[in-house]
Amino acid sequence: MRILDKIDEIEKYLVEFESIMPNTFEKYSNIMEKAACERYFEKIIEAVVDLAFLVINEKNLEKPEDDKGAFDILLNNKIISKDTCEKLKDAKGMKNIISHQYGHIDNKIVFNSINEEFIGDVNDFLDQIKKI
Repeated sequence: MRILDKIDEIEKYLVEFESIMPNTFEKYSNIMEKAACERYFEKIIEAVVDLAFLVINEKNLEKPEDDKGAFDILLNNKIISKDTCEKLKDAKGMKNIISHQYGHIDNKIVFNSINEEFIGDVNDFLDQIKKI
């Protein structure tokens, strides 16, 4: 049941995220727009990681050393695809860069990633999890 609740939470975040996501980089460059999008991006990634750990616990799989390792375990147990695994690990890395302000952040790359790929990648993950 906790898995389904987490899926519902992520789907709700995705709808909210889509409703605020600007369709141009110029709009995204507004500090309020950027801050809101980055916050939703962070919330969604954290919820995706939480879901990965819920599945690992539910299936009594080996425990990962870190968050990215959770995606590898799901891949190794044929729960998610290699493509989904890599994309989610990349998104987790980007989330860490945004959250912790490591060095210079290229806002154009962040905008393109979260505007063009992110929602689809998370939906692919959810679809794969729903099949277990």
